[in-house]
Amino acid sequence: MATHRLTVQQARRIALRAQLLDAHRPVDLIHLVEDLTFLAVDPTSAVAPAVDLVAWSRLGDQYWQGAVDDAISDRMLFQLRGTVRSMSDLPLYLEQMARWPQNETVRQWLADNLEFERDVLALIEADGPVLAKDVPDTARVPYTWGAEGWSSRRSVAEMLEALNMQGKLAMVGRKGRQRLWDLAERVYPQVEPVPLEEALRERVDRRLAAEGIARKRVQGRSGDAWWVELPGEVVQVEGTDGEWRADPALLEHADEEFEPRTALLSPFDAIAADRPRLLDLFDYEYMLEMYKPRGKRRWGYFALPILHGERFVGKLDAKADRKEGVLNVFAVHEDLPFDGATMDAVHAEVERLAAWLGLGRVDYARDA
Repeated sequence: MATHRLTVQQARRIALRAQLLDAHRPVDLIHLVEDLTFLAVDPTSAVAPAVDLVAWSRLGDQYWQGAVDDAISDRMLFQLRGTVRSMSDLPLYLEQMARWPQNETVRQWLADNLEFERDVLALIEADGPVLAKDVPDTARVPYTWGAEGWSSRRSVAEMLEALNMQGKLAMVGRKGRQRLWDLAERVYPQVEPVPLEEALRERVDRRLAAEGIARKRVQGRSGDAWWVELPGEVVQVEGTDGEWRADPALLEHADEEFEPRTALLSPFDAIAADRPRLLDLFDYEYMLEMYKPRGKRRWGYFALPILHGERFVGKLDAKADRKEGVLNVFAVHEDLPFDGATMDAVHAEVERLAAWLGLGRVDYARDA
């Protein structure tokens, strides 16, 4: 297999185009999710929940907060554990759902709680969509969490998640921040599952198209095996060691003119998930520090990666104060010294973020 040689600039352009982070924005939310293959789910809303912030960073102001939940309610998207995916991709996951779980501990817990499962399904069949708080905990063997076996209604949450992973329950919307669950047979379209091996091949091909360029062996995402081997063209990137894999279609356009823009990204954005790739291709170090003690944070509780053109240039330490109608900006960390044009572009994007969040003003340099 011939090895292609790329400059680091070409490799960056491939990665950014794949993640829809050049000046050409996607046409709508559904096409965005299909192209990225998934949106990460995390409820942390120091600025905005992950699905909303990832979508806004691509779609801009045509995206409204909560549109992902609306699309789930309209059966255009579906949630599978920590991801939201296009309903058109459901056939690629059905056979895997039917075989879940592979983990023996989880299998045993479910086997020990068959009556609990029947109780949950019977309740939802009779009453329609329910919230977790409305589901009685009838687990025979409680779900334990932590060394001392703390559960605190964890059994209900885990049973609902397990039934979702098995394709028996589906999320159909939210009431406030709580998820509504219904029987999957009342939500999912009647489609034929793609055979598992074929589905896995298609999913790995689409993952490479969504990443553009990556190492051959990459960490799996929710719903994947722990490690995944990517196909694609063999590539060497100047200044980096070892081989990469590139999507053939994007590789063909590596020399085309790149139209850049500035973007503020969620800490859970897919482009930030592969930290070694960020460091190798973009010379950019990043870590989500929300779980660190305050005194040990370098960039802040929920710092947003800042993309400017073809480089990640810094982090935005900010928090939305919805009660006061203010986006508090505690710091703009400059990994690369900002010139005047970069500073203006970053500040303009911060103002756009505040406006999208419905906040009336931006306050800089307050105490965190």
